[in-house]
Amino acid sequence: MRFQIFFSGFAILALGYAGSEVLYDDERLSFITGALTLGGALIICGLFSLKMRWLGVIGAGVVALLGASRGIEHLAALPSFWIGERNQGPVPILSSGAALVCILLLVHVVRTLLTEKRRRLIEDEPDDSEPTR
Repeated sequence: MRFQIFFSGFAILALGYAGSEVLYDDERLSFITGALTLGGALIICGLFSLKMRWLGVIGAGVVALLGASRGIEHLAALPSFWIGERNQGPVPILSSGAALVCILLLVHVVRTLLTEKRRRLIEDEPDDSEPTR
């Protein structure tokens, strides 16, 4: 789980770097600021998970939810970008990439938390062979 948090953070930072190389000056600053904020927050959550596992995992899930909600609007513009309408430049493909990374991380975090909940419920079940008083 920690690997995916760190990998997602570095992937978003890499998308920010790619955006800073490809985008024009007016869009460049906005995109690199968002990528540094989102990727940095995920890396910080990964560092938190080294000391306190569930704090970092839940924090990464919240950050991934925020990142997915910011980039989901560009996901709708992706089919028109593939068709050939490129009036926004490469912004839809870069933002969609960040949104997809966040969605995948969010799904993985939710699956991990549900697995942990199930494990704790099974662990706390009373054993049928022991008599109850």
